[in-house]
Amino acid sequence: MTSDTAVGMRLIGVEREFAHPLEKVWRALTEGPLLEQWLMKNEFAPVVGHRFQFRAEPNPYWNGIVDSEVLELTPPDRLVLRWDSAGQETVVTWTLRPTDKGVLLRMEQTGFKGLQEANIKGAEYAWKKFVGQLEDVVAKMD
Repeated sequence: MTSDTAVGMRLIGVEREFAHPLEKVWRALTEGPLLEQWLMKNEFAPVVGHRFQFRAEPNPYWNGIVDSEVLELTPPDRLVLRWDSAGQETVVTWTLRPTDKGVLLRMEQTGFKGLQEANIKGAEYAWKKFVGQLEDVVAKMD
């Protein structure tokens, strides 16, 4: 799901219900080794103000680095990160809400400026893939 905001910036969002306890999904969002299994290598620490990098294999279009900072951390239901990559500084917000079946996860990435539609579609595809991998990691956790 994408939309235009009032100031001409773009928003990407992914929403998925997991049949797992909220606490398990929260751990997968906030423990570095688990994050690495579904997202990227990282030096994440669940501390507001902590600056770190996500790292992936570079390619001809991207250096593989996301400079990040923990902007907000409200266990066990909200994590907000600064996400600076390829000249785009955005904000990624994860929210979790309990449901009758488990937990509803919502990811929003906001603040895109001047990206071509192909770049937006690529980011949407990547986040859907990552959230699918997150679900796989949560399913295998103790």
